[in-house]
Amino acid sequence: MKITISSKTISHLFILFLAFYFSTPISEACHRIDKAALLDFKNKITSDPSNLLKSWTSSSNCCTTWEGVACDSSGRVVNLSRPGLFSGDDYITDTYMSGTLSPSLGNLSFLRFLDLSNLKELTGPLPPELGRLWHLTHIFLDTNKLNGSIPTTFRRLVRLQKLYLDGNYLSGVLHSTVIKSLTSLSELGLSGNQFSGSLPSSIGKLVLLTKLDAHGNKISGSIPPGIGKLKSLNYFDLSDNEITGSLPSSLGGLSELVLLYLNHNQITGSIPPSISGLSSLQFFWMSENRITGGIPASIGKLSKLQRLIIENNKLTGKLPSTIGNLTSLTEIYFSNNYFTGKIPSSIGKIQNLQTLDLSRNLLSGSVPPQIANLRQLQTVDLSFNPLKLVGIPTWFAKMNLFQLMLAGTGIAGELPGWLGSSPIGVLDLSSNALTGKLPHWIGNMTNLSFLNLSNNGFHSAVPVEFKNLSLLMDLDLHSNNFTGHLKTILTKSVQDPRGRFNSIDLSGNMFMGPIDESIGEKPSMSSIHSLILSNNPLGGSIPKSLGKLGELLVVELVGNGISGAIPVELGGAEKLETIKLSRNKLSGGIPDKVLNLNNLQEFDVSQNQLSGRIPPHKAKIPPSAFMDNPGLCGSPLPPCKNS
Repeated sequence: MKITISSKTISHLFILFLAFYFSTPISEACHRIDKAALLDFKNKITSDPSNLLKSWTSSSNCCTTWEGVACDSSGRVVNLSRPGLFSGDDYITDTYMSGTLSPSLGNLSFLRFLDLSNLKELTGPLPPELGRLWHLTHIFLDTNKLNGSIPTTFRRLVRLQKLYLDGNYLSGVLHSTVIKSLTSLSELGLSGNQFSGSLPSSIGKLVLLTKLDAHGNKISGSIPPGIGKLKSLNYFDLSDNEITGSLPSSLGGLSELVLLYLNHNQITGSIPPSISGLSSLQFFWMSENRITGGIPASIGKLSKLQRLIIENNKLTGKLPSTIGNLTSLTEIYFSNNYFTGKIPSSIGKIQNLQTLDLSRNLLSGSVPPQIANLRQLQTVDLSFNPLKLVGIPTWFAKMNLFQLMLAGTGIAGELPGWLGSSPIGVLDLSSNALTGKLPHWIGNMTNLSFLNLSNNGFHSAVPVEFKNLSLLMDLDLHSNNFTGHLKTILTKSVQDPRGRFNSIDLSGNMFMGPIDESIGEKPSMSSIHSLILSNNPLGGSIPKSLGKLGELLVVELVGNGISGAIPVELGGAEKLETIKLSRNKLSGGIPDKVLNLNNLQEFDVSQNQLSGRIPPHKAKIPPSAFMDNPGLCGSPLPPCKNS
């Protein structure tokens, strides 16, 4: 198993190195109070599979022989470090310990460094007694299962420089009296807990703070204006909370800030022009909020910005031309807002740009050809803007794009031939007015892993060259007039381990059947999750081999003219969640094994010729899912006459 060590973990290890190798030489035996405290801590541990505490015996000196313990020259414990993730010269160990934190730890009155992080299974509250350890400079208790609130006694930890409590089940409010007392704090990690209430205004007193990470909680209220006093702050993450209100203009005073993540909140108001003061900012993520107004032109002063993500808001107005000054940008995500006007040609100056996503806005006019100058650009998504392109701009042929998404942009006519020699791997031209045949050169697009041509006017059979798309995994051709047999698609080649279908949607066409009886045995189908073939004149029967598709979640065969019985073998596809077989000519009974699939959530066999008793089942299926089958009876339909 591959294990990634975070920069925080590396920092832990370096501090441990300093603690053990540069501390004052030990001249005294371990103090009896400290030894008793540590043995009581060990006594509260119920499971230690890697023997992290094996060396902790009552007959030995805790200062010299106990692993993870270091003392000062008077025999007082100053360092307790038994993390669950640690490394040596040629190994990495990832383990756990179960148990609770002993209140006796509060007797280690000279302790400076406490690291019990990544032990995964430590439970119970934070002992208030830890507040007695006023020498503490570092506390690492992250990645455990600790609960309860932060004790108010922590206000006494005035020397604390780093406090990491991330990844626990801690709750309650962040007490202002505690926060304002921790004036030596440089790093505060509270992410992945259940803290609630607002971020206290006293946070502004922590003027040495460089990192504040409280993402993934239930923190509400607005960001206090005092945040602007944290002039040393370079990492600020309040994402995935319930923050409301507008962004304080004082935010612009954080000239050292490198990372600002406020995504997935309920922030309103506009982006303040003072944002231009964030002169060190590299990562700006504010998606999934309710921010209104436009992007201030002053954003063009953020010369170090690399990622700008403000999708899924309510932003309006024109995109400022000053965005072209952001020459360090690699990613722009502006999708799902209300931007209007033309795409600024100045975007063509952002030479490092790799991703440009302006989809689902109200942008109009021509796409600036200056975009062709962006040699690093890999992804372009302009989908669902009223651009009225008519045709795909020919200068796209000069680019080395991997993803091109122009759905719903007004493209008409036939597919341009230059696509056949492009390196594109993801192509979405759905919801346009494309017509004609699917060209034979489609088989030359061998990098394709995703192809969506749905909601157009194609009217040919799929050419035999389609089989060459050995990397294709997601195919959507629904709502066209495609004809011919499915075999060309279902028997395409694969390039292990890639090229096996994840999803196929061919609904709403004129494909002919029957479905190949061995569909469940085709190499291209072995990993498929979703198979939608509805509203095609397929005829024939439901292949038994569908039951061999062990990853199948969704099968929809609605209005296909299929007859015969529902095969009991379909129940072999044990992960199925959705089965839609309505508006066919199916007969016989409903197999118990199919209706009682463990994960079944949606089932519809209405408008068929089924008969017999509906098997008892656990899934909540409405009566409408069985209607218009004159021979069916039993719950949720009326009871059978012979019952």
